[in-house]
Amino acid sequence: MHDFQYHGEELYCEEFPIQAIAKEVGTPFYLYSLNTLENHFRAFDSAFSKVEHLICFSAKANSNLAILRIFVRLGGGVDVVSGGELFRAMKAGAPPGKIVYSGVGKRPDEIEYALEFPILMFNVESSQELVAIDQLAGRMGTKAAVSLRVNPDVDPRTHPYVSTGLKKNKFGINLQKSVDEYQLASTLPNIKVIGVSCHIGSQLTDVGPFVEAVQRIKELVRKLRAEGIQIQYMDLGGGLGITYDQETPPHPKEYAQSLLNELSGIDCTLILEPGRVIVGNAGILVTQVLYTKEGGEKNFIIVDAAMNDLIRPSLYGSYQRIQPVQRKNQIEIVADVVGPICESGDFLARDRQLPKVEPGELLAVMSAGAYGFTMSSNYNSRPRVPEILVAKDRFYIIRQREDYDDLIKGEFIPDFLA
Repeated sequence: MHDFQYHGEELYCEEFPIQAIAKEVGTPFYLYSLNTLENHFRAFDSAFSKVEHLICFSAKANSNLAILRIFVRLGGGVDVVSGGELFRAMKAGAPPGKIVYSGVGKRPDEIEYALEFPILMFNVESSQELVAIDQLAGRMGTKAAVSLRVNPDVDPRTHPYVSTGLKKNKFGINLQKSVDEYQLASTLPNIKVIGVSCHIGSQLTDVGPFVEAVQRIKELVRKLRAEGIQIQYMDLGGGLGITYDQETPPHPKEYAQSLLNELSGIDCTLILEPGRVIVGNAGILVTQVLYTKEGGEKNFIIVDAAMNDLIRPSLYGSYQRIQPVQRKNQIEIVADVVGPICESGDFLARDRQLPKVEPGELLAVMSAGAYGFTMSSNYNSRPRVPEILVAKDRFYIIRQREDYDDLIKGEFIPDFLA
């Protein structure tokens, strides 16, 4: 459920009309509902209430400081995949002991930065990374708590770009070799092995692949304990999907129960890394119609949002539902919704049946709270859009719109070009 609903013919976010926000801040902009964000987090957290667990929100889904702060205030931690995300998590007030550092390519300076706090643990993805962390921790006179991210070779049955748990994917350590890697880790003087980790993909709509992965990880934990390696944490990653179109993903309660049925007696603290399932349907992208154009074979609705603002449709061919902010016209047309960028791949929807709209009207691109702003760019020298948070009948600008000066920040013309 979410809090973007029509009151009469006008779309609201909670108790505030979206049209009124657009008049104040301009378009395009991202818009989030505080109530939806909190409800989604609580629903996921409570689903695992019967066991020791920690919900580490996946910052890559939406890393705005205010969004992170919402989940920190609710008792959550943060899953980060870069030094920059770690910086954001700390600025949002996340306790270091509730931060997990994942990611396949951690730089030495990023590892050192995480060791300074120190964070709860690193999810290590290769032998070389493990050795690097040991050496850096030794240099700093500390010990690094780690889990090894194991690749369970489970098909998540999702888009290939967001599949991460197959042998052919770049992520994690081969399951068959993982015991050897754990034995190596246990001999390193500056490493403390505390967990095992896996993450099989994103936007999964079936619990089957999760269960299969957990079964394989559970057996690994038993083998490791038989070798004298005591595993305290089991990080099961994230990946639970949401409804964009016709998908019917399981409710967090169903997802949790399926996992907990498999984990009876394992006696580990669970770490979950949800992202999309919490923020995806808690945010939208609001855009204004600039022009409409009737082609020989196509109709086009040209809007002021583009692939640099929301790249998912262009990158994944993803479906994002689009609806008018004010319902004015019963006549429907089939059209492509496209942006101003000079690429044929710049579209938000193709061959979509929509109400006929006119220049100046607003459209809401739904389910844009995850992997929306975080994947945006300045392509075509377009300033990035603002982010707005609604709490009941008030709205807050939680990121200002960039201006042209922001586009050239840090750029210099050498003297010889004067």
